[in-house]
Amino acid sequence: MASSKDYLQFALEQLSELNEISYRAMMGEFILYYRGKIIGGIYDDRLLVKPVKSAVEYVKNPTYELPYEGAKEMLLVDDVDNKKYLAGLFNAMYDELPAPKAKKKK
Repeated sequence: MASSKDYLQFALEQLSELNEISYRAMMGEFILYYRGKIIGGIYDDRLLVKPVKSAVEYVKNPTYELPYEGAKEMLLVDDVDNKKYLAGLFNAMYDELPAPKAKKKK
């Protein structure tokens, strides 16, 4: 099942307190970027983030879910209605996220 653009817009509005949030559509889902780093995505109308240590510690009762068949588990963010919570989570995770890979020159 693909994610809806309505849910994407809702999630982006909830993340509006953060600068440099962007997304990219990919196979019916949406990859989320924070300040140029992949932080997670919208999968089947669920906000999932990478399960880095800081995110696991920030979330009170971590729940892991698969974004799609064959993928690595990600952390479900179930408090999407709380803008301050989301901003705190994304800021806590940022330093732990890997830097974007350099694009190969053709």
